[in-house]
Amino acid sequence: MHTTVTSAAAPSPVGEPPLASSSRPRTSPLAAFDALTRGAPAPSWLAAPVTGAWGLDPSRASIVLIAVSENATFRVDVDGAPVAVLRVHRPGYVADPRQIEGELTWLRALAEEARVRVPEVVPTVDGRLVHTFSDDGGADWHCVSFGWVVGEILEDITDPRPFAAEIGATTAALHEHQRDWARDAAFTRFSWTPADMVGEGSRWGDWRGASLTPGEAAVLERAEAVALAVVSSLPTEGPTWGLVHADLRPSNIMIADGALTVIDFDDCGFSWLLYDFASALSFVEHEAYAPDVAKSWVAGYRTVRPLADVDLAHAAALSMIRRLQMLGWTTTHREDALPPAVWNAQTSGTVAVAERYLASPTWLFD
Repeated sequence: MHTTVTSAAAPSPVGEPPLASSSRPRTSPLAAFDALTRGAPAPSWLAAPVTGAWGLDPSRASIVLIAVSENATFRVDVDGAPVAVLRVHRPGYVADPRQIEGELTWLRALAEEARVRVPEVVPTVDGRLVHTFSDDGGADWHCVSFGWVVGEILEDITDPRPFAAEIGATTAALHEHQRDWARDAAFTRFSWTPADMVGEGSRWGDWRGASLTPGEAAVLERAEAVALAVVSSLPTEGPTWGLVHADLRPSNIMIADGALTVIDFDDCGFSWLLYDFASALSFVEHEAYAPDVAKSWVAGYRTVRPLADVDLAHAAALSMIRRLQMLGWTTTHREDALPPAVWNAQTSGTVAVAERYLASPTWLFD
C-alpha cells in the first residue's frame, strides 16, 4: 500500500461485514498477519515466494511489516538498507489482478507524463507487475512492489496544514492527466458510487455498525439523506467524473526537500473528481481548522484547473458522505490502523460534522 515508511500506512477499503458495535473484536481477511507487529519479519510462507519473484537474495534481504490496513505493507531491505515496499493485497479485495494492474499502469503513466511525483513500480524478474501465489490453504495472494521513497509522511510533520493548497494543486494535476490519458481498452478499476461509500453493501462497512446513541444515529441519518440528495443529481460521466486517487491526504503523501510524492494508489477508481477533495479531509473534518484546509485546497486546485463556486456544495456533500464512510471503515478495521487520538474522535467527530452540515450544507466554505 505505501511506498515509504516513517509511519503507519493509511487506510483503504474492503467489505468485511459491519459489526454491531465498535467495541467488538474485528476480524480481517488479513488475519494471517494478526500476530505481527510493526517491524516483525514476514512469515516464511510469504517471504519465500516474494524473494524468488523479485530475484532477492534471501541471505541479504529482509522483509518487515510496516502496517496492516486494507492490505499488508512490508519494507524490503537489502544489506540493511531499504530498497522497496511490498504490498500484499487483502484476499478478496480487488480480487481481479487486472484491476491491480490498472492501478500500476496509471502510476507508470503518471511517472512518465504528469508533473506529479509518484513511486516507481518495480516488476518481478520476469516483467510482471503483479505476482500471485497460493498458500498451503489454497488462498491466492497478489503482491506488488514499489521503489523506496525517501522522506517523511506529510502527516507526521508538525503541521501539515500549510500544504493544503499544494495538495489541491497536485490533485488537479492528477485530474488533468486522467482526462487526457488514453487508457488501454483493457484498463479496469472499480468505482466509488454512493452505494460503495455508505449503506449496507458499502465497501468499507456501514457506519450504522458503530456504537451510537439513538439520537446520534438520527443526526447521521438526516445528514446522509441530505448529502445523498445532492450527490444523486450529479452525472456519472463527463468532465466531473473520472479516475481519482480516492485517498489523497497527508498520510499518503511523502515530503523530502520540500517536494511532495503521492503514494498509496490502491483505492484509485472511478468517481466524481471532487471525491478527492472529500478524501483530503478524511478523519479531520471535525477539527476547527477543517474549513481553512478546505478553502486552501480549493485555492490550490484552482491554480491548475477551474472549479466553479456551484461545485463547492457538491464538494461539501461528498465530504459529509466520506466522513460517514470512514466511520463505517472503523467498524471493519483494527484500532491500531489509526493513531489513538484519531480513532477515538471518529464517532463524536462525525456527529459534530453532521450537525454542522445540517445547519449549513456549505459550512466548509462559509
